Amino acid sequence: MVDAARHEVLVAYDDVRIETVVEGEGPAIVILPSLGRDGYEDYDEVAQMLAAMGWRVLRPQPRGIGASTGPMRDVLLPALARDIAEVVRQQGAGRAVLVGHAYGNYVARMTAVAHPETVRGVVLAAAAARSYAPEIQAAPGVAGNSGLSDERRLEALRLAFFAPGNDATPWLHGWYPATQSLQAASSRGAVKQDVWWHAGTAPLLELIPDRDPFKPPENWGQLQDEFGERITVRVIQGASHALFPERPRAVAEAIAGWARDLP
Repeated sequence: MVDAARHEVLVAYDDVRIETVVEGEGPAIVILPSLGRDGYEDYDEVAQMLAAMGWRVLRPQPRGIGASTGPMRDVLLPALARDIAEVVRQQGAGRAVLVGHAYGNYVARMTAVAHPETVRGVVLAAAAARSYAPEIQAAPGVAGNSGLSDERRLEALRLAFFAPGNDATPWLHGWYPATQSLQAASSRGAVKQDVWWHAGTAPLLELIPDRDPFKPPENWGQLQDEFGERITVRVIQGASHALFPERPRAVAEAIAGWARDLP
């Protein structure tokens, strides 16, 4: 019997080790964090809620965070997708729903392309539009730069990550520059966006925060137009790009409600 209590395991293959937080019993849901951040505090509430709803929640830590190790230079999306596929094979009974938050949706989609047998469906949580304003594009680098003042970083967090009235201060911490650099480079150059954008043939759920500047309202129908009946779209009120710490209950209920109906 699987241990339902929260614990950490180390998923190993070749020269890679991926620390994974595991909690709950049932079909697997894998949460992939946003750029340069880990899978711990930002997702604790959502993970606990999903586990209570009958899911086995896996949170693999990206390379360079916690006990997760592996090559950190010249690493492209297919390699990071392999990390997730191995987690699903070893800890998720071979198939899982992948929840990709912000940058994490790149890895989720790439996994669905490269390892389709491991993916039941993909949740695109706060997935950016194909293009967005330059000042928004620059915000993660500012927010995660501990060499800047807290005031400057909070300005970036409030601009791009947290809706008005939501507390941005917890995100002054929890950034991993080496991981952020690896991830930022992983989808450039050799891996064109069209390689992973479609997520293979996996069913898709898009969670759109209603205040997310990475996807303003005029782009809300973009993926619906592109993927038609293959994608379900839900708008989460009162949230921006951070989403999970802002509206954990709404996020957990949307994911669980959609995932229950997957084959």
